[in-house]
Amino acid sequence: MLAVDLKKLTKRYGLVTAVNDLSLAIESGEIVAFLGPNGAGKTTTIDMLLGLARPDAGTVQVYGRSPADAIAHGEISAVMQSGGLLKDFTVAETVAYTASLHVAPRPVAEVLDRAGIAKIATRRVGQCSGGEQQRLRFALALLSSPRLLVLDEPTTGMDVETRRDFWRSIREDAAQGRTVMFATHYLDEADAYADRIVLIRQGSIVADGTAAEVKGLASGRQVRATLPGGETDVLRGLPGVTGVDAQGDSVTVHCTDSDLVARHLLTQTAARDLEVTSSNLEAAFVALTADDRPESGSAR
Repeated sequence: MLAVDLKKLTKRYGLVTAVNDLSLAIESGEIVAFLGPNGAGKTTTIDMLLGLARPDAGTVQVYGRSPADAIAHGEISAVMQSGGLLKDFTVAETVAYTASLHVAPRPVAEVLDRAGIAKIATRRVGQCSGGEQQRLRFALALLSSPRLLVLDEPTTGMDVETRRDFWRSIREDAAQGRTVMFATHYLDEADAYADRIVLIRQGSIVADGTAAEVKGLASGRQVRATLPGGETDVLRGLPGVTGVDAQGDSVTVHCTDSDLVARHLLTQTAARDLEVTSSNLEAAFVALTADDRPESGSAR
């Protein structure tokens, strides 16, 4: 059974179509990054998945249930970016109070430890950092032992080490069968931790696949080299070159034919330390979600 099954979802706000005929299927145990620029329809889609908004057309199912039924049965939990915390409660009191609202919650001590906040259990929420409050929201989401965890900018305010620990916990949960769908502006997180990346633009999916597959949809490569003197005029005129960035003796050539550029640099110039790379996820994100880009296909 699919963890998430969205079929032909459409949501309009007046004359604005926030989500346009969107279909998405997510298998159990997948970690899926749901990415797109501001206004692309990510939040509206997540709101419909969580039952916070109703689609104008299409259907939403979570493990075969409606969002309301899935939430009532503890099948789905969410970690949102802000709100939902009482600043005068301690961390432990917050978790204990929320646990009392569930029929069969996980032990408070267990979720505190799982979220990495057991050491600050007696600290008042108002004295916690932004990253610590996010981990507290994560602990609250784990209380029902959900099969689907939806994360909206989950690591906002966390330092690098805390982010790494957070994603290690997510990976461990996914290995035990939990499904994770997350939205983030940290593209390095999507690249490093997602099994699958879904890019959305103007309410529609424009790419869906592994990080490597999505990167492959954005054509072009970069050739980097140390070029004494920074002789870039000839490089700009080579076939397939779309841009040249130079900073001191360091040159980056954006091109569609990296072999030709590399051959020229090695045989016609004094270039050294040559490096050829494919588009990274940030470049693919920009290319695939640009407003002036025609409708794209999918990696799947």
